[in-house]
Amino acid sequence: MKKIMVLVVFMIGIITLANSQSNGDPSNSTHTENVKLFPNPATTVINVLGLKNATNANILISDVYGNPVSNYHWEIKNNALNIPVAHIEEGVYMLTIHSEEQSVRKKFIKK
Repeated sequence: MKKIMVLVVFMIGIITLANSQSNGDPSNSTHTENVKLFPNPATTVINVLGLKNATNANILISDVYGNPVSNYHWEIKNNALNIPVAHIEEGVYMLTIHSEEQSVRKKFIKK
């Protein structure tokens, strides 16, 4: 029970931090409500819609402790990404997508 409470408090902190971080340039960010991530929970792939096209985007999946799990450098085409997650263990993760056009952070669950 103690471990669950620690995890919940930690996740609230991560979500609060993610929502409060901004570089102050509205043209270089995307409101996360415009970006959709599905399915959530995911099993093999997560689809991300509503992104701005970019020639070089850094995609980072990190665990609840902030440890990197997967890191990709891809082009965003058709305002979307399909990110494989079959190789990661079940749990809660943070997806960060950063390009010259935007920065997006979304939480997802891997089943």
